[in-house]
Amino acid sequence: MADQVCRAPDGSEVWTFGLNNLPRTIIITLTLACIPLFSVLLGPKLIFWVGGIAGRYLRTKTAGRKAQILELTEKDQVEWEEDGKDRRNSDDWENVDSYAVGTAKNGEKGEEEWDGIVGFLHPFCNAGGGGERVLWAAIRATQKRWPKAKCIVYTGDHDVDKAAILARVQNRFNIHLHPPTVTFLYLTTRSWVLASSWPHFTLLGQSIGSLIMTWDAFSLLTPDIFVDTMGYAFALGFSKILFRDVPTAAYVHYPTISTDMLSSLDPNSATGTQGVNAGKGAGALGGFKKMYWELFASMYSAVGGSIDVVMTNSTWTLGHIKSLWDGWRRELQATKPVVVYPPVAVEELEREIEVSEDSEKKRGSILLYIAQFRPEKNHQLILTAFAEFMATRTPATRDAKLVLIGSVRDDGDSKRVYELRLLANELKIKDNVEFHLDASWPEILEWLRKASIGVNGMWNEHFGIGVVEYQAAGLISVVHDSGGPKIDIVTKIDGKPTGFHATTATEFAEAFEQALALEDKLAMRLRARESAKRFTEEEFAKRWVVQMEKLVILRQKKQLAPGAK
Repeated sequence: MADQVCRAPDGSEVWTFGLNNLPRTIIITLTLACIPLFSVLLGPKLIFWVGGIAGRYLRTKTAGRKAQILELTEKDQVEWEEDGKDRRNSDDWENVDSYAVGTAKNGEKGEEEWDGIVGFLHPFCNAGGGGERVLWAAIRATQKRWPKAKCIVYTGDHDVDKAAILARVQNRFNIHLHPPTVTFLYLTTRSWVLASSWPHFTLLGQSIGSLIMTWDAFSLLTPDIFVDTMGYAFALGFSKILFRDVPTAAYVHYPTISTDMLSSLDPNSATGTQGVNAGKGAGALGGFKKMYWELFASMYSAVGGSIDVVMTNSTWTLGHIKSLWDGWRRELQATKPVVVYPPVAVEELEREIEVSEDSEKKRGSILLYIAQFRPEKNHQLILTAFAEFMATRTPATRDAKLVLIGSVRDDGDSKRVYELRLLANELKIKDNVEFHLDASWPEILEWLRKASIGVNGMWNEHFGIGVVEYQAAGLISVVHDSGGPKIDIVTKIDGKPTGFHATTATEFAEAFEQALALEDKLAMRLRARESAKRFTEEEFAKRWVVQMEKLVILRQKKQLAPGAK
């Protein structure tokens, strides 16, 4: 399985992992799939012994490449400074050590001087979504705290080069990174983690695919610290088998499988009517599906226990991760998972959108729902609730309008939008409903200025960045009574509400009425905006660095341990 050399979009050579020999690929897949069986037959000690040999092979293989990357980084830094573009001297890079809380001990190199390599596994880094904002904000915080550290991003975005990716980061998120210490290594195995590559046994298939992709990544370069920001827990477990001295961290946006997912298979359970798999545990096939999910959950729990530092995006996600991983983590004496809220463009929205007596006159009776047109976003529920609300013909319904804004990824999304339009027509509300597909950010900002209510209909939304954006823009939120929007976001400030919760169409309709009929909307808008301040990029950076410091200290200890190389 030889390596290949291909060209990045900028013309430079990039190393890729050769995986075009199908028989060998099948052998690898079967081998990885049988890891649990091997663990039983061979024992964990032998597994780690074999993994250690493979890890040493990878380190030896990539040593020359590592030296070359470090040399190029140093060269780029010199050129950057000679060009007078060192942003550490600008406002954006002021207070480089502002997040520093650690100090050197016992003659060790000070943490602020740490110059190791942090590898970020994020194969879709150019997607431009909330997960990518977390990645770039994390790298920026790491650069500011450890200016000499090198950040490696393992990506599958072969169609864009470094300059294009960093330009998109700046334009899309207004995040300015220090280019010399950011390097992109291009994966050739990203397709293995696509759901479309695994039409059956998707959860297990994608997890196997993540192992293949991780081997691909380590065949390019082995990092000093390995961080997953997309949810590939099995990749981190695999890293522990290969490299016992490489600390690992996971930023979990949502659990791959959760106790709610398992219980939703039972049509008689409390969650048996919620989610895309609701009630599918009935019958023989349903029983097999439940057994498969429970087996997978056991495997997921085991790999979760091996991760050194675990961060989750919400209290809801934390609860599910703890319920699945805590047993193994206690046994392995791992640190407790913590909540690190994702960064949201709160400051930008505060600058762009006024919330005052004057702005209140410009807002109409508009209910705004910003969400991708995916099944789990439950647009049907909101349309049904809006129809029920309009049927009351109360003064609050006068000139009321529901505006649905979202991106359309493929033909499936386009078909879904068509079906939603038909539903609006059937419910006799089509004249009061607008669809805006793939709206630009300036268009979204304009709707946030004009709207009065922000809506979220998803059951168990893991966090809810869109809901925070509603609050920062001064909208009164009406959200599903579950997940992150309920537990973390639409909560009371000084004992007073910042929005409304609902579950059924009738409850949503009643909440629409209450929100639009409020006498003092401005007071609730200001409370909502105050609530949103908990989710700024600065707050994220502070919490991120605290967790990263644990990894840096752990890495330093492992390097000083007897027998360490």
